[in-house]
Order: sequence, then structure tokens, then C-alpha cells
Amino acid sequence: MSLKVEDVMVKDIITIGAEATVEKAVEIMNKYNIGCLIVAEGRRPIGIVTERDMLKRVLLQKKNPKKIIVDDVMSRPLIVSAPKTAIHNAVRVMNERNIKKLPVVKDGDLQGLVSLTDVVRSLAYFEHAISSLCARCQFRKRSTDPSNLPKLHNSDHPHSS
Repeated sequence: MSLKVEDVMVKDIITIGAEATVEKAVEIMNKYNIGCLIVAEGRRPIGIVTERDMLKRVLLQKKNPKKIIVDDVMSRPLIVSAPKTAIHNAVRVMNERNIKKLPVVKDGDLQGLVSLTDVVRSLAYFEHAISSLCARCQFRKRSTDPSNLPKLHNSDHPHSS
């Protein structure tokens, strides 16, 4: 059994339309404290706009965020994952494509978003859970192993005279 993208993805995704201004995108990202927005037509994702996109394509080029629309700065084509993809395959794709966020799509509809941060958090959680489980198993093994029980001497036995 391997961990799947759907096991670690964020499901409540905030989207934006391609015709929105970059200023509006920045306001939304700031309000929700997020680093990207999925650009969508309804539930169908068509691109992604990240903080890096805005830095490179707006700020460094000294463009006015009130006049530039998201469609002009978003990254596309959108690289996506299916919900049932093994997490290690999703991470491989992110590394190969040098991206940190991967939209999760099923039948053309946006299902969620997985980021490298989500992967790290989930792995840390599972490592902690497994360590706790192993510690309990070791405790039970030690407490039920007869060689770990205290030795009784004849004088300690309640029925000895």
C-alpha cells in the first residue's frame, strides 16, 4: 500500500478567472495566506499563477498589477496529477518539472492541490505515527516477555515458610 496524492492534497482550493487583474490575485493570495491560485473556467483548471510568476512577470518588469490580467502571467500548460497517483510519482514529476505545486484533476475537474510542503507534512505525520506504533509494540513485547518479569526468590513467595 502506497500513499496517494488524494491522501495528502488540500481539497479546498481557491481559484481565480483568467480575466482577473494581478492586483485582485495578490489580494486573494494575501487574504488566504497562500502562494498560488489555480486559474480556472468553472471547475476546469487552465493554469496556475504563483508568487514567482508575479515577481518575474509583473514586479521585475515594472508592470502595473492593476492593468495586467492573470492570463498574461499565469503558467501553462498546467501540469496535473490524478488523485490515485502514488505520492512518490507526484514528487518525481514536481522535481523533474521544477514545480512546487501540483493541481489534482479527475475527469477534467479540479479536485485539490498537493505541494511539496504538504508532502513533507504528511511524511512527518506518518513517521511520527509509525514510531509511536512501533514504540507501543516494543513495550508490549517487553512487558509480556517472561524473561523481563521480575524474578521471585523463595523467600519472596507468599506461600513459602
